[in-house]
Amino acid sequence: MTDAPTLLIAWHSRTGGSEALARAAANGAGTAATLVRAEDVAPDMLLAAGGYLFIGPENLAALSGAMKEMFDRCYYPCLGRLEGRPYATIICAGSDGENAQRQLDRIATGWRLKRVADGVIVNTAAQTPEAILAPKTIAADRLAEANDLGAALAEGLAAGIF
Repeated sequence: MTDAPTLLIAWHSRTGGSEALARAAANGAGTAATLVRAEDVAPDMLLAAGGYLFIGPENLAALSGAMKEMFDRCYYPCLGRLEGRPYATIICAGSDGENAQRQLDRIATGWRLKRVADGVIVNTAAQTPEAILAPKTIAADRLAEANDLGAALAEGLAAGIF
């Protein structure tokens, strides 16, 4: 019997919100998950994984620089080698999150990944400089949602649904 494909959870967080969501998702996925900071993700990790959960903050109406840099480093070495693999996303945003979501989806489209769950946007309502820079506390129901998404992705990979 072979091992189930690994779920790579690639994340970036500056104020803790995305990190908390990534850890909750990894908890839900259990041993099927590999949790890796965006700055540590290498093309071979993406190639070895069976599916992906990308989690990061929206900064200035775009993906955070560290998430974008991960994609910049890994895009061409992985191009043409990830087609059809499943992915999902969680964006931690102060208000909207839609543009970061669109940006990530455009990158995933270039890799020909297959979205297998609706995008999740967690709105922290941080609108002042102090609130934006402050450590984030994510509501328990949103952490549970991340946990459930991690579990569903891991189960789908293990069952060969994706």
